[in-house]
Amino acid sequence: MERRYSEYTYEELRREVGELTEKARKAEQFGMVNEYAVHQRKITMAQAYMLNPKDFKKGETYEIEGDPSHTFYIVYINGVFAWGFRKDQHGNYVEKKEEERITGEPEEALPISMLGARVGTDE
Repeated sequence: MERRYSEYTYEELRREVGELTEKARKAEQFGMVNEYAVHQRKITMAQAYMLNPKDFKKGETYEIEGDPSHTFYIVYINGVFAWGFRKDQHGNYVEKKEEERITGEPEEALPISMLGARVGTDE
């Protein structure tokens, strides 16, 4: 039975990220797009467990790694997931949070490892 990343030590997580990175590199070399994507998602999750969720605050907006046209507003943190919504990056933020959402969807969850630099506090 496989262990959960939450049960790994920091060193085990670091080693796992290294192994997955190598597997992803090989999958990319051989054109195995789906396998590459699976390894990338696993890397993102393992990296999330290497971070401290307390370093991310609700009511703050962060860059999203790999999505420079949007930011992510955190409504709340649950474990290693930030729940909130993406905001458009056109520079003009409106007062009502509902109007900033790029979709009418409810909050989404992103692993905290997908969040980059803090860009603002909106509370």
